Amino acid sequence: MERKPKHISNLNPIPIRVQGTHASQEIEHFNSSSVFPDGKQTGSPFTCCSFVTMDPLPSDSPCVNSPIPPGIPSGTKRIALLFGGCSPEYGVSLHSAHAVACCLDRERYEPVLVGISRQGDWFLYRGKESKIEDDTWSEDENLIPVSLSLNRSDHALLLLGKGRAEKLPIDAAFPILHGINGEDGTVQGVLELAGIPVVGCGVLSSALCMDKDRAHRLVQAAGIPVPRSQLIGRHTTQEQILDLAEAIGWPVFVKPVKSGSSFGITKVSCPQALSDAVKLAFSYDDTILLEESISGFEVGCAILGNDKLTIGAVDEIELSEGFFDFTEKYTLKTSAIHVPARIDERTAERIRQIGIRIYRALSCQGFARVDMFLADSGEIYFNEVNTIPGFTAHSRFPGMLAAAGQSLSQIIATAIELSLENAAVYRKAGN
Repeated sequence: MERKPKHISNLNPIPIRVQGTHASQEIEHFNSSSVFPDGKQTGSPFTCCSFVTMDPLPSDSPCVNSPIPPGIPSGTKRIALLFGGCSPEYGVSLHSAHAVACCLDRERYEPVLVGISRQGDWFLYRGKESKIEDDTWSEDENLIPVSLSLNRSDHALLLLGKGRAEKLPIDAAFPILHGINGEDGTVQGVLELAGIPVVGCGVLSSALCMDKDRAHRLVQAAGIPVPRSQLIGRHTTQEQILDLAEAIGWPVFVKPVKSGSSFGITKVSCPQALSDAVKLAFSYDDTILLEESISGFEVGCAILGNDKLTIGAVDEIELSEGFFDFTEKYTLKTSAIHVPARIDERTAERIRQIGIRIYRALSCQGFARVDMFLADSGEIYFNEVNTIPGFTAHSRFPGMLAAAGQSLSQIIATAIELSLENAAVYRKAGN
């Protein structure tokens, strides 16, 4: 039986295949031929700012206590970047956080790097970003244990390393955490309780999108097709599970209800393989889904915004075998990502519009990646929403927006400003 990985490290950047030009949508379309005039892009799928490495600051640095430390431009916003996490997707988070930290506009934002260990301990990290990517950040001698102040008037981290708590004010927090204990509304809830603006989706949408069963029910209620499925608990007998699978039809997907990066998912083609797939899924969650396999291929829609939305180029997952599991997502050994998707514009527009409806139905804000299936029949089915999609050089979300002319630096800045705008509206309403 497949074993659950503890963490991921040393993921090599895999370029997304970008073919031709496509339209972006900010509800209006614009031409991206000026971005890729020859119709193709090579190397990294997005344009980033210059990579910056930060030398460790001395332990008595005024950075800890000053509102704006020396060398930081006046008027910058202090943004806590949360990375790592007590999750099987710890390693994926490190690569995403490294990309975000390196592409953060230092003229506008001061990064405060907060590393969360696999055990769930929080630390202020002031070393080089490269040590985040290679997972040696936790070996830094100058790590300071840190927590959040729950006093809504503080908007601060609490530094706990000197025998007493010292406040480090922050303007917003950007959780770059994938999977459970980060993408599921837990961290978002603590930040919102503390009155700290959250970059990306909030508590409700994060929790809903992590729960595949509830997300499917809400999207289906909005009139969008979803694959047929059955919810299974630990009390369900093997005979009952087999009967449910037979009713759905082979092949059938067995999935943990709450898990990311395809952890614990198996495509089962015969009854003999069902038991092991169920055991694997239950190793990630107490409830699992049996889900219909849609004949067709997966497409994605990158969405950025709150009220006014920017929609990236639709992408397409080309598989030579199996399904888009964890290995394929991060190595592309037998698969390819096409940006834009190899479909006609009318179909791409249908996908974008359904993506918007799903984004709204699940109360998403800031940004998200909406994944769907384009069936052989032409029907579009909902798959899932990633509220904190990957931000690495081979990730789909920045790749789709890059094909629409958005650099990673622009995406990050827009997401931060959207969170600050939301917070301002919230405060104005007296909350």
